[in-house]
Amino acid sequence: MAFHARRRLGALWLAALVALPAAALAALPDPVRFGIAVENGDLRAARNWLDEGLPPDFRADRIGTGLMIAAWEGNVEMMELFVSRGANVNRTNQHEETALMLAAWRGHLDAVKWLLERGARLDRPGLAWSALHYAVFNGHDAVAKLLIERGADVNARSTNGSSPLMMAAREGKQRLAKLLLERGADPNLRNDREEDAFVWAMRNGHPQIAREVGTPERMAAAARAPDSFGPVTASRPVPSRLEDLVKEMRVAESEGRLTPELQAAYLAAVRDLRRSAPAQQAAGESAAPTELPRVLEIRARRSAQDEERVRLIYDNQRAEDLPPVVRREPVTVISVPSAPPPPVNVVEPRVPAGVR
Repeated sequence: MAFHARRRLGALWLAALVALPAAALAALPDPVRFGIAVENGDLRAARNWLDEGLPPDFRADRIGTGLMIAAWEGNVEMMELFVSRGANVNRTNQHEETALMLAAWRGHLDAVKWLLERGARLDRPGLAWSALHYAVFNGHDAVAKLLIERGADVNARSTNGSSPLMMAAREGKQRLAKLLLERGADPNLRNDREEDAFVWAMRNGHPQIAREVGTPERMAAAARAPDSFGPVTASRPVPSRLEDLVKEMRVAESEGRLTPELQAAYLAAVRDLRRSAPAQQAAGESAAPTELPRVLEIRARRSAQDEERVRLIYDNQRAEDLPPVVRREPVTVISVPSAPPPPVNVVEPRVPAGVR
């Protein structure tokens, strides 16, 4: 009888061991819940999940791993947590972006320093976007200067052959263009379209930079044919209110509290975006949409950084083009609910918006 009792206790103990991992796994987050928690800086939730066995390089539904999200947000404490549990500082997301690149894109100087001190690579072999490209494009002078001081290649070539100097010329970042030239940037580098920094500066209305990167002869020729460089391709930021609402809708949907009021606020932000469209202002079109757009779509290609496309898509499949924008969120297609509200579907793009 004692033997049977011991055997039964042993069986119960074994069953408990087998059941424990399943219970622990059940408590782990899905990619959406994980991403929202890390974006919001929920250290307690992240630590508990890691304690329960969540891989340190677990990926959220967008941006990338927990470390990448923390770098994007500039949350050094969260970065420390994931690295202390084994997160790889040089891992890339599906767009080949590293945590260092994401921190540089957002201008988080302390996060950039922290990553560099822990072995984050400044450059990659071959044609690849770099943290310096990202910092220059967004005009983060201090970050760009730090990257250069730490040894970043000022002539790094992106996937389409563009250099950091070309980014400065495109976006009118004169201080950064001067810094790059002082540190050895080659103004004669051309991308796969045979365009250089001079062409990009002239195309986008930055003659001061064009004078820095071009010869007097080229400037004289440009003065005779100022419209020969093609249409403007420089970017403008998405209104911060629209970005905030997209994030708020994503959080609300994950918590089951999406409201008509939030949808209405999103519609108002879309109206503001339409009002800012120069083509519509010139044509005198009404700036107030009468229906809720189902999708805000922002697309670009890594090989064609000057072909960003922004559209609003409605339930009847009518599409409305808007001027190019630079998103501060790595999300390209955002499905927006209409009444009755279906789930908000934030789709991770094949290619993020902006210059990629």
